[in-house]
Amino acid sequence: MEKVKTEYILGEKYEIWDVTTDKDRWWVISNLTNLYSQKHFPSLDYTFSFHLGLMMRIRSRPNGPNASDPSPFDEVLRRMEQTRLLFDRAIEAEEYQTIGMQLRECLISLITVLQRRVKVSEEIGIPQQANFIEWVDVLTNGLCPGKESKEIRQYIKAVATKLWRLVNWLTHARSANKTASMIAMDNCEMIVGHYINLLHLTRTDRSDTCPQCSSRNVRSHYDSFLQPEGAYYETCGVCDWSSHPGYPEDIQVRKSD
Repeated sequence: MEKVKTEYILGEKYEIWDVTTDKDRWWVISNLTNLYSQKHFPSLDYTFSFHLGLMMRIRSRPNGPNASDPSPFDEVLRRMEQTRLLFDRAIEAEEYQTIGMQLRECLISLITVLQRRVKVSEEIGIPQQANFIEWVDVLTNGLCPGKESKEIRQYIKAVATKLWRLVNWLTHARSANKTASMIAMDNCEMIVGHYINLLHLTRTDRSDTCPQCSSRNVRSHYDSFLQPEGAYYETCGVCDWSSHPGYPEDIQVRKSD
């Protein structure tokens, strides 16, 4: 075991070790500690960058009383989790092809969720249900309107379109392998995250205050039982205010008041 170096990123200390065992050789990186086989991660710089991204994702997962809150993206996230499990067990080319098929269904589920959440003008024409590329164009225009969003809009469309083509290639490729599957899977998680963020843009970027106590600690929640297909509501982290229609009127203060 040899300590390679120590890195400091945003005030966090990361120690990197080169560890050799009787079975494999590993990069071991701390905070949180994880290990990566040097067969699959030969580049230390790439491995460290991957580790940083993984740790950020783990730390950003919700915890506490809101960890199990429902979301309109539950089906999409469930499909992604199932794909990860398939990837961990995959060996043969046809098993990696199955991963491509699962990712394809995940992207179609993503589009289905967004279709119910984004208003689309009938004047521009409604694409066919499973026409992913056309829906990407329509939905991204709706989520990123205006000149100020041009760069984001173009980026999302380009990445999503290329990912769709990659996933379809993987589904039919007899040469499907671990590397191609990993790239497709990581990019699918990325584009799902982008669209979740875009859908919540008006909530995360706003500066609204609680209508009862004027605090900016206003939180967004999702109730799958609200008609017709579930809806978001807001609560204040300081007082008892909530916009949920099931709350008593004395604490459900309307902003219009």
